[in-house]
Amino acid sequence: MIALLQRVTQAKVDVGGATVGAIDAGLMVLVCAERGDTEKEADALLTKLLGYRVFADDAGKMNRSVTDVAGGLLLVPQFTLAADTKSGTRPSFTPAAAPQDGLRLFSHFVEQARSRHASVQTGQFGADMQVSLTNDGPVTFWLQVSTKQ
Repeated sequence: MIALLQRVTQAKVDVGGATVGAIDAGLMVLVCAERGDTEKEADALLTKLLGYRVFADDAGKMNRSVTDVAGGLLLVPQFTLAADTKSGTRPSFTPAAAPQDGLRLFSHFVEQARSRHASVQTGQFGADMQVSLTNDGPVTFWLQVSTKQ
């Protein structure tokens, strides 16, 4: 599974002109399931995400996680992160999980996040979403886990 996380001062997702998820300071995270991923990969990615140290400590060093600072999490499903862009000028999405698997794994990821973190908002799977955010830093990281052998 893949997560593209951005440290933000605020972020929101609108669908059809209505806000479906919004946070103040925290992480806006694009989440993608890849073909063959299971709940095991989703859980490993969530553990890494919740512990990833991207917030400043008192000395100004990135030593605090979103959990440490009690920041918001805005989780947005984003299958295009799995695109194969190695050749040509049109991405291939064959590495992405099938839609039904992507929905199942995103839903699992959100459910687990809500059980482990106080402030979790989401985008809407399969919707045409408008995402707006103020990237703080900017600080952006790509996280990918694969427990497949």
